[in-house]
Amino acid sequence: MHKTTSLLLTLALLPACAATTGETPVAGGSGGKCSNEGLESFIGQKATGDIGAQLREKSGARTLRWGPPRSAMTMDYREDRLTVAYDDDMVIESARCG
Repeated sequence: MHKTTSLLLTLALLPACAATTGETPVAGGSGGKCSNEGLESFIGQKATGDIGAQLREKSGARTLRWGPPRSAMTMDYREDRLTVAYDDDMVIESARCG
């Protein structure tokens, strides 16, 4: 019974873990391949929902993934995804496709 309880608890917590990745699929938009061109102008700005929308629009990405400080992220490459990393002060450190 102990193994079953442990497995059920693990499965129950998985959705919470998935929600912390910060990956947001966006309906509409270009839905195409992400482009890094012009994204450097966002470095140093505060990470907000509005800035995220501007980044996604500028890059053409279908999906925006926020990268909080000290977070592990998958290294799989997706041509339609933009990953934006920010620091403890919510200042954007990088924005790149993949």
